[in-house]
Amino acid sequence: MRLADLQRKDVVSIKDGRRLGRIIDVEIDSGGAILYLVVEPKRFFRFFGSADETTITFSQINKIGEDVILVEI
Repeated sequence: MRLADLQRKDVVSIKDGRRLGRIIDVEIDSGGAILYLVVEPKRFFRFFGSADETTITFSQINKIGEDVILVEI
């Protein structure tokens, strides 16, 4: 699976069912391993302030489906 495929999916918390946003970036270490995914929340008025980014490690990912990524945060 490519990063572009993951960026098309919504990230949803399995604890409370809320939509966290979409993946906008990844953090990679010097060895090429992915450390975490960066999720930016969806806001209608993003230009009125800084968006709070959330980081998600692979251990927090519960399931990657066709349309959503379920995470335990």
